[in-house]
Parts: sequence; structure tokens; C-alpha cells
Amino acid sequence: MESAEVESDILRRVRTLLRELDGHHPACQSDRGMLRWTLHKKIDQNPSNSSVLVRILVKELERAERGDFRHYIIPLLHTLMYTLIKAPCISDELCSRVYDFCKKLLTLPKPFCTIGLDYAMRLKMERTAPGTLYQRMVISEQSLKSDPYPYQEKIFIFADPELLSEAICNALVTDTEAAQVSQSPRACMCYVVIHAMQASLGEGCDVSGLKRSLQEMLTSDIEHWFRQVVAAVECAGHEANADRGQHAARLEEIYHAILSTLQAGDASSGGLQGTPLPNPNISFHLWTEEDQLWKELVLFIRPLSQSCEPNCLSQDLDNFEIQDIISDCEYCEQTRFSVLSTDSGIERDLPAAAEEPFAPCSAETEQSRLHRKGGIKKKLSPLESVAFLQAGCNSAGAKSPAKSQKRVSVLPEPAAPLQRLHTARIVLLGDDRILGRLAQAYHSLRKRETRRVFLTPRLNLQFYYIPVVTGQPNTLTVADHAVTGQEELCEVARYLGRADPWYESNINTLCHMIPKLATMPSSPSKHLVTDLFIADVIAYYVRMGVQPVCFQVYAVKIFFNDPAQEPAEDVFLTELSTQVQESNPHRELNTNKKKTTPDGPGIDLTVTYRKVVVSDRAKEIAMSLRSTGLVMKAIPADEAEDLVCLNVNITEIIRINNLSGRSFSAVANRLKTRSIKIRSTEQRPFMVCLDKDSRRAYRNVISVEVSPCLEPSYCLQKTRTMKFSLHETEDVGLVKYMPKSLLLPINTFAGVIQ
Repeated sequence: MESAEVESDILRRVRTLLRELDGHHPACQSDRGMLRWTLHKKIDQNPSNSSVLVRILVKELERAERGDFRHYIIPLLHTLMYTLIKAPCISDELCSRVYDFCKKLLTLPKPFCTIGLDYAMRLKMERTAPGTLYQRMVISEQSLKSDPYPYQEKIFIFADPELLSEAICNALVTDTEAAQVSQSPRACMCYVVIHAMQASLGEGCDVSGLKRSLQEMLTSDIEHWFRQVVAAVECAGHEANADRGQHAARLEEIYHAILSTLQAGDASSGGLQGTPLPNPNISFHLWTEEDQLWKELVLFIRPLSQSCEPNCLSQDLDNFEIQDIISDCEYCEQTRFSVLSTDSGIERDLPAAAEEPFAPCSAETEQSRLHRKGGIKKKLSPLESVAFLQAGCNSAGAKSPAKSQKRVSVLPEPAAPLQRLHTARIVLLGDDRILGRLAQAYHSLRKRETRRVFLTPRLNLQFYYIPVVTGQPNTLTVADHAVTGQEELCEVARYLGRADPWYESNINTLCHMIPKLATMPSSPSKHLVTDLFIADVIAYYVRMGVQPVCFQVYAVKIFFNDPAQEPAEDVFLTELSTQVQESNPHRELNTNKKKTTPDGPGIDLTVTYRKVVVSDRAKEIAMSLRSTGLVMKAIPADEAEDLVCLNVNITEIIRINNLSGRSFSAVANRLKTRSIKIRSTEQRPFMVCLDKDSRRAYRNVISVEVSPCLEPSYCLQKTRTMKFSLHETEDVGLVKYMPKSLLLPINTFAGVIQ
């Protein structure tokens, strides 16, 4: 009877979760976004019910497929897989049902087939070697040293201190630090061993005795058994004809060897017990520097412990400045790229071992050094030099080519291809303005990588976004397009919520919940909610949200009223707005002496754009009008619309002549385009604001050119191709297969569900 009540309660919770996806929110609004969390927490309290939840979720998935409730499938599947990863033991029969369902998803369109294939591959490995998914997640998130699975992950939370209040920032810092407490490598290795044993042996595993035995061991002994378990699980997972029974027998040998240290009679048989899934490695950063993202990623690849003296590197990081970045695509012609040769002929580019600034040179190395006369050597900071970057890579492809300088006749061995062993998960907290900063940083990073590749072949970069809105909007007000509320600052979040209902249910609900929790008075109940809920939701998001939604980044070139001032180049992600700039009254009096009748508010503009048509043919249109301002929005109002399209709203001033005199009316002029040029014909300046951020406002602007931002690597290859094919106008060779536009991917749970 008790079992039936438990199953009925879990089924009720699952059905409530599905009703929320249909828009039927719970009666208690405080429960919005917490249904998934409370369901998993209930299972954590009694891990033996994991199989009950998995069985119910499988039935609901099959029912959703038969009833064509496709919007249920991905949320149910994510909930099921997260339960399966944390479950102490799931029968092979139940795993087989989930595996068969995932294979059925391969006949559906994206993103169902993509997610189904990913989970089917994971489940196939989990069926052969139970506990593989848990083991890999803990090893990578905690950066445990493991040769069979050498991957590392880290979560970087970035928040703009000018957009979030000090109370919110302090609360997030406290929560992220509290999430790392009691997560020592020793404890995590014990978790991996216990979970692997219980997943394979099931009820036959004495979890209490295993815990006592591991607690009494030295750390070196725990590391030994950890390596044994990881090797056994990974070996079984990779073997084509691996047998689940053979794998269980191998782990049983290790299990008895570990328990051999216990005294006779200490062993006891108990039921299934849950093994905690440690919180991932999270670091919180207040985004105060322009190149802070790149610095953190470099230090993630090469920590301070692997570099030179920490104080020296810290100073170089602080003094680092971006150099030699040319703003347009012509910068590629001025930059040296060494592809076939390992020696560029420039002394500063000598290999790391031949010019190591942190170690004394040996006599052999000194003799092999290439001496060049008549040149000027520029001393670079260790962080900026290629030698510094390559020396910090512990990958197979990072080999020292110093000895290849000795004999030219001996060809060096081909370097092994680099592997992306590191994954950086960047979580942005804030509104559309911090995403605008991310677009700037990402564009700068791609340009830097085009000039000098370092992070790209070694790092898997993932972006996540959690909307947080607090305080009053800090935006530029445009006539007839004024920001009416805080919702206008979260256009990206609203689009992602419409495209992915699971993102709307779990992430968009944090928009006002995080500020509310941060301002709660200190109490035990507050810590119970914040420490568990916020950290768990962030961990769930980065673990299960792997389907990207790619947003087009737009490049803008700004020309100023002063001819001596160089044009500015920038990028934006969500919005560009303009506003008529108030002119100097004395100057206005002198320049408009001959004008006897006013032309009304606004300024005269010439707008040239390419009209978006169904056939996708370019249609150039030019028009002149008088306007008080315009807004270009890159985020569509409907998820079915094209993401690579600008919706331009121009407030046009129409002059009306009647018997009572002359009057003016404002008319909204709307157009769709991918590129547009705007120029003031009467030389009156206007103001430009990017991504709704008043800190990114340009004054005294006379002309603006907007177009999709090109991928810097595409520009480089295009320039190279043009050198050899001067008369070719279309993309040829390698350029045809390279991404042309710079897209910013933001991960969600499902991507865009059509």
C-alpha cells in the first residue's frame, strides 16, 4: 500500500509539471519554476524511488508520442536522464525501454532526433557499464586526474556590477562559495567508487561497509582504487563486445579487495543508498575589464601553478593590453600566419624551449639558437607570447620542437592533433545589456584567435544565459519607442522561452526570483532555499542544456560629424537605436539664418537598405525621409521568424498642410533588412546607442552602416584566396565550407522547437 501511495504521489507531481508546460501555472505562484527541483529533491531523499520515477517518465513519454504531445517529450526526457544519472541502480530492462524510445526519436525532425541520438549513445554505454555517466560527470566537473577520461570542465558565472545590485552580487558570491564546501577530491573519488559499485552490484553492494572502508584508507590508497574503478568502467564502455556480466565481475573483485580491510563481522547488507552528485566547479566573476573573459579562459587552460611565478603572471595579466588588432578585414593582410613552416624568420617566434624566459638556457640549446642580426626584438609579457601559451598545454600536440633546429635534413615528427580536453561553460547573469558585452568579447576573442590560434583547438566554449532584472532600466529613450518596462530588457530571454518551453519553466522564472532571494532577511529557511535551489538550477541548466540557439552578431560602422575623427567600429546583438541630438543653439542660429519656415521635428535622413524578399534576391532600395529616431531590433518577436534579419522601426515625420496652417504627424515606418546605411543629409548629428546600454552610446554621429558581422577566420581565408584569384567574386576553395557570419550560440534545453 505504501508503494502504491509513493507511485501515486510521484505521478501527480509529474502531471503537474506537464500542466505547467501547457500554461496552467500552479495556484501558488512561488512554486513556478520549482516543480522540477522539488521532484528531484524528493527522489534524492529516498533514492530507492528512482526506478519508480524512471518507469513513470517512460510511460509518460510513450503516451506523449502516441498522443502527439511533442512539447512534452524533451522536458520528460531531460528529467528522466537526470534521474538516471543520479540513481544508485537502474535495471537493464528499464534502461532498455528508455534506449528504445530514444531510437524512435531519430525519425522526428530536429531537435528531437538530435537529442534522441545523443541520449541513445549515452544509454548504450550506460547499459554496458552502469555508472559511466555519473563517473564522467564527476571526473570532468571536479577536474579529477584520470588518464582514461582526461576531460575537465568549469563554470564561469559573469555578472555586470553596474547592472546588478550589490546585494545580488554578494548573495551569488556567497552561494557559489558555499556550493564548493566539502567537495574535496578525496570525497569525490569516494563518491565515484561507491556509485560504480552500487550501480553494477545493486542490492548485493554493502554501501555502509564500503563507506567505512574508504574512510579508514589513506588518500593514496583511495586514489589507487579510484583509478582501478575508472579504468574498469571506461574499458567496458569502449569495448565493442563488452558484456555487462563481465564488467560486474571485474568490479566485484575490486569491491571485495576494498572490503578486505574491514574486520570480520563488520559487513552488513543494506538497501540502495543515494550517492551525492557534487556541485560542479563554479567561479563567480564581476565583469569589470574588457578582456577579462579571454584572460580567465587562458588561465583555465594554463593555471598559475603551471606557469611562471604567480606574482609575475598576475602583473602581466593586469598589464595586458590588446595589440595589433586591425578593425576591418584588411587587418588579415598585415598579420603573419605561419602554416607550413615551423620557422617564421622572426626571433620572437622561436620555439618555447629555444627561448624560455622562465628557465636558464643550456649550452646545447644555446648552440642551436638561430641568431639574427639587424633586427629589433620586442619584449612581450609571458601571457602574450606564443611560447608562454604553448608551454602551458599538457596535450599530446604540445611538443617542444627545439631539437628540430639542429639538422634541417631531418624532418620533424608530425604533431598529434590537439584534443579539446577543457570545457568552459560561461553563464551570463543579467539582461540584454550583458549579452551585448558578451557579443563584443566573443568578437574580440574570435579576432584574437584568427591572429594567433590558442584556445580554439584546446577549449570547448559553451554559453548560457540566466535573465536577472533589478532596479530601473538604464537605457536610451527614443521618441515613440521608449522602453516601457523591465520586460523590454529581456528580449533574448523571452525569445528563448517561446522557442523552448523547458527553458521558460526552469530559467526564465529566475528573472525575479534571484533578486527576491538575495534580499530576503537572513534566516535558516533562506539558506535552505538559496544554497540548494539556485546552485542546483544552475548546475541542472549547464549539465542538460546543450542545444544551442545561434544569434547573429551585427557589425556597425559609425562616422562622426568631425571629419578628423576616425570612424568607430562596434558590434551589437539585440538592438541599435538612434535619437536626434540637440544642437548648439548658437551654431544652429548661424547655420539656419536663411530658413524662414521650420521643417518640423527631427532631421532629414537618407536610408539605403537591402529589402528582404522571399526569393532571397538582393533588392537595393533608397529613400529619403525626416525622422526623430529609429530602432533596429535583431531579436524577432516570433520564434518562427528568421534570426538573421533586422526589424527596423523608423519614426517618420509627415508634414500636413491645411487651412489652419502647417502641422506634423509621426508615422511608424517598418522594414526588414539584413544590411542598412543611414546618413544625415543636413549634417545634423544624432546619437547612437547599442544593445540598450547607455554606456555604449556614441554622440555626434553623421552616418551609420549596419551589416551581419563576418567570422574573422572567414575574412582571413577570403583575403588569402583573393591574392591568387583576383578576378573571382564568389567564394571558392576552402572559403566555401567556412562559416561566413559570426553567430553567438546560447545553450538551452531544446534549441528551437518548430
